Amino acid sequence: MTPFIKICGLTDAATIDAARAAGATHAGFMYFEKSPRHVSLDEMRALARRTGDMKRVAVVVNRGDDAILDVVGALSPHLLQLHGDETPERVAAIRMLTGRPVIKVLSVVSAADVAAAKAYGVADLVMFDARAPKGADRPGGNGVVFDWSLLKSVPPGLSWILSGGLNDATVAAAIRETGAKGVDVSSGVEDAPGVKSPGRIAAFVAAARAAYKLPVTDTAA
Repeated sequence: MTPFIKICGLTDAATIDAARAAGATHAGFMYFEKSPRHVSLDEMRALARRTGDMKRVAVVVNRGDDAILDVVGALSPHLLQLHGDETPERVAAIRMLTGRPVIKVLSVVSAADVAAAKAYGVADLVMFDARAPKGADRPGGNGVVFDWSLLKSVPPGLSWILSGGLNDATVAAAIRETGAKGVDVSSGVEDAPGVKSPGRIAAFVAAARAAYKLPVTDTAA
């Protein structure tokens, strides 16, 4: 799997441009009204034109078929990221409905959570993320880190990537210690919830690309 460096929760042209210039591989757009990173369908249509070579990822949480098809129509995503309580059967149904590869996000607290990922082999990728703090009103983007050593029990043959509280200071260690072939960041490149920093995006992508031994772009250096 080619290294996967995703900046999630992008909401404006400037930070999309920063992610693209830095060498991010994937751009994530949230369709979840409770998130400070939520973008409307009309905003998605406009922002999609700026992503260039980055793969677009539409992030949805427990959405019905009609809403998912609306998002696909607006963003024309390369992948769908399911960040809710979707069962393996629901993941398979969405994959068939849309014809798009699917990332299923799974929250991790214990080794049992990692082992349970075996049931989600129907997804094209599993994203291991930290469980949201008690009382949180959104399932991700909370800046929480989980115990990476738990990933030693990832089921054999499962394609997976890592999220959860990463930032430019920690992403290289996360890649080295877990062997993750892909990383995802949202709050770790923000100045405030939902407010991305072009400088932090550049620093994160540069650190990840260096850890993956990819060329670091002039903009990110």
